[in-house]
Amino acid sequence: MTLQVIFLAFFGIAAVWFGVVVFRTHSMVRSALALLFSQTAIGAMFLVMQAEFLGVLQIMMMATEMSVMAIFMVMFMMDPGGMGAMDMTHQKRLSLRAGAVGLVAALAVIWLPDWGPIAATVPSAGEQIKLLGFELLGRSMFIFESAGLTILTAMVAATMVAIAPQSETANKGARDGA
Repeated sequence: MTLQVIFLAFFGIAAVWFGVVVFRTHSMVRSALALLFSQTAIGAMFLVMQAEFLGVLQIMMMATEMSVMAIFMVMFMMDPGGMGAMDMTHQKRLSLRAGAVGLVAALAVIWLPDWGPIAATVPSAGEQIKLLGFELLGRSMFIFESAGLTILTAMVAATMVAIAPQSETANKGARDGA
């Protein structure tokens, strides 16, 4: 149990550290990679807490998402390498205030309510996955399917907006010059 707490603290500190690095770097790609490491550390925290399904899902999802994000940043950003002067923070005072309010709210949610006794028995990992499957395929199925369809539609729309259509005169000029 002590080793588990040590690893949980280590990955928690790593997640927060890489979260800070996201805003301290001048490169969008490095920022994406720091966000990937931060979210991977959260996935490792799930693994330490013996929520294997959620841990692996978190790591796989974030690896794919951050890789795609880094690729699009390299394609569309004017200075993805961060060689020019660039500031990753915006509205610093408002952000600091919002962060402080969020911290106080999170600590209040942690410390003020009576969370009740610690669970006497916890289902095995296999039983947890089975129960999660019943939840996802039961009453939450419509919500997840709707979210998936919405995300797919947004991805297709973003790709279509990003592709610059060639005008007919440009196509004709290319054919005539060839």
